[in-house]
Amino acid sequence: MTNVPNTPWWISEHPVVTAQDIKKRNTRTVGFGVAITMALIAGVVGSIAGRTSANIDSKTNLVTTKSVIERKPDSIAGIAARVSPSVVSIDVRSGNSGGTGSGFFLDNSGYILTNNHVISSAAINNAKITVKLANGKNYSAKLVGRDVSYDLAVIKISVTDAPALQLGDSDQVQVGDGVIAIGSPLGLTGTVTSGIISAKNRPVTSGGGTSESSFINAIQTDAAINPGNSGGPLVDLSGAVIGINSAIATTGSRFGEQGGSIGLGFAIPINQARKTADQLIKNGSSTYPIMGVSLDTRFTGNGAKISTEPGSVTPGGPAERAGIKPGDVIIEIDGKSVGTSDEAIVSVRSHSVGDSIKVKFQRDGVTKEVSLKLIAAK
Repeated sequence: MTNVPNTPWWISEHPVVTAQDIKKRNTRTVGFGVAITMALIAGVVGSIAGRTSANIDSKTNLVTTKSVIERKPDSIAGIAARVSPSVVSIDVRSGNSGGTGSGFFLDNSGYILTNNHVISSAAINNAKITVKLANGKNYSAKLVGRDVSYDLAVIKISVTDAPALQLGDSDQVQVGDGVIAIGSPLGLTGTVTSGIISAKNRPVTSGGGTSESSFINAIQTDAAINPGNSGGPLVDLSGAVIGINSAIATTGSRFGEQGGSIGLGFAIPINQARKTADQLIKNGSSTYPIMGVSLDTRFTGNGAKISTEPGSVTPGGPAERAGIKPGDVIIEIDGKSVGTSDEAIVSVRSHSVGDSIKVKFQRDGVTKEVSLKLIAAK
């Protein structure tokens, strides 16, 4: 299934910092801005502390305590302490421009899972990838493979004892479950935020209708996610990865700036990411399922309309064999309503090649339902 959608206004056009997203911004400028902010805060605090201490009577006895906070292994602090060593910061640079993102170890031999848009300039412009570990060590990384359709990529560094994270089961998560996001927002490595899963199966697209567009059947969370978090893990309260942080919704920002977190972040379910990562490691490439149709992105009615252009239904493909024709409007896939072409694509790509799905569609006012088996995109 092919489509060239327009990214919804409320989804960040550039979910995290990449070379493309920040228009080759010199990261020295970003660092300067952060340094100024911190310096101003420190100056204010120092000034207040100075005035306050001058008014303290020299005979005042200050009370201190030696009590120790007990941090259980399943507390946020305990989970963060276990997971953080497995999370890395990724810098992708070409000349004086570049961007940053996050990632995490899949195994102890140095394979790292991240987002495609974090490392895309390495594939397109031969940019250099540098990985910074939690212990401060830096390594050059090579690109193993990437998948634009799911916004996933695997890179590798030369180590033999990497602390790999456990992968959970994203199909089992529930709305309201506690989650923790770890990554490098704005280049601030080792940042930990927490929240809950606020929704499941959110159809999210990114890429602005370019050839790099991705379609995600996302997990939604209110854990704070900002530019630079992308590619980092979203873990449950056992410390297992249930998603890869990939996009944020924003209310807009001024020209040349990026919006920050408003409590609407989106992660790729780990069950999908696991399948794609396995293909990338084994083959250097991966595929995704299709039903063999092209959709009309200009259609404004309810559902996903099959284009009437020549070749919109692949000859001999699953859709044609099932009796679907140009002009049909898909309204349900596997019992779930479909309101737009994006939703149809996300629904199909949430399956695996070889899966059978039920498609309900309308033709000339008549509703029909067919079954078909998904095939791999070429």
